[in-house]
Amino acid sequence: MLEVLLCSLITILPDYLFRKFRQGKTWGKEITFFTMWYELRWGITACAILAISLVTLIFYYHPSTTNAAPFFRTVSIMPEKSGRVQHVFVKNHQKVTVGTPLLSMYDETQLAAIEQAEAQVKLIESEFITAYAQHAVAISNVEQAQSSFMRSKNEYDRKKELSTQGRNIISESEVQKLADTVAMKSAALSAARANEAVALETIDSVLPAKKASAQEGLDNAIVEEGKRTLYAHVDGELQQFALQAGDFINPMIRSAGIIVPSTGEASGREYVQAGFNQLTANVIKVGTFAEITCLSKPFTIIPMKVESVQSVIATGQVRTNEVLLDVRERARPGTLTVRLEPLYEGGLDGVIPGTKCIANAYSYHHELINSGELSTAKSIYLHMVDAVGIVHAIILRMQAILLPVKGLVFSGH
Repeated sequence: MLEVLLCSLITILPDYLFRKFRQGKTWGKEITFFTMWYELRWGITACAILAISLVTLIFYYHPSTTNAAPFFRTVSIMPEKSGRVQHVFVKNHQKVTVGTPLLSMYDETQLAAIEQAEAQVKLIESEFITAYAQHAVAISNVEQAQSSFMRSKNEYDRKKELSTQGRNIISESEVQKLADTVAMKSAALSAARANEAVALETIDSVLPAKKASAQEGLDNAIVEEGKRTLYAHVDGELQQFALQAGDFINPMIRSAGIIVPSTGEASGREYVQAGFNQLTANVIKVGTFAEITCLSKPFTIIPMKVESVQSVIATGQVRTNEVLLDVRERARPGTLTVRLEPLYEGGLDGVIPGTKCIANAYSYHHELINSGELSTAKSIYLHMVDAVGIVHAIILRMQAILLPVKGLVFSGH
């Protein structure tokens, strides 16, 4: 409507003034509602052509959309395994921070697993005492076998020497018997030393490995027991959290609730996502200036700029399935998804995440015009393009004023 009014000032109005003052025709006589088209046909035709051209120019170079909102992520409160709620530590709508306990689940089998793992660790610790005692016994056996071997060896050496002197004091059979005894004592000493090595290996390697394995089992049981308590992994506010003791929760079917993050990109308090017409893909670039007005913050225009432009259109995505894709099923064109960020810090303060917004983007060719690389006609054209952006800015401000009226009076709610 605003564009038509502006165009009529330089088309229909001059035509009417020409008919009135040059041709002497007056309103109500020659010019009436019935003769308006014939009398003002040139002005009306020029106004229609100019208005359509102006609207096309404005909406192409300064696109607008009502599909804009500060989207936010939600984090589901999901246990790793099913269980029945034992304690609930928080309430719905409560603000939580990272590490805040939310609820605990009851699980007797896990407690029994911890007790069994602790008993296994204590059993292996008691085996260390037995192993140290066995090692001491093995050392004593080695010393005893060593002493017995040395006595037998000395006795054998003494009698062996006497037998070689030729006095027939010691018989050959007695010397051979002592040699056999020395061999037996040597074997007994080797066996005692082997038993000592086995006892030492049990203390140094076998039992530590068994204890480490048992301790790992205990740690795993404690970790699994710790999973009975669910903690918040992000800062945010609890929503749809209506659990009570005795409720059953399942990671595949029923979650415990959701957390709406309060900070970061996922909070919906730093960026606004907008979907513009695909025709504006060559106009909207990173850094393009924009403005928004939102229902949750009426009568306010928030200056923004384009932070990123999605490089694909969502309706063109293809997923592998058993049915061939028919392009006709994707006849509805998708939008160009753009992420807007506030031009000034705190620009989205007071805007509720998820609210409905209207967004305008504005082409800006000032630097290109001043570069001197354009022809005069092109520079004049781009000057005109930048100038008509004020029409869309005015329209956005009119929409900001009318949004509460439209939402409260004419919506029927």
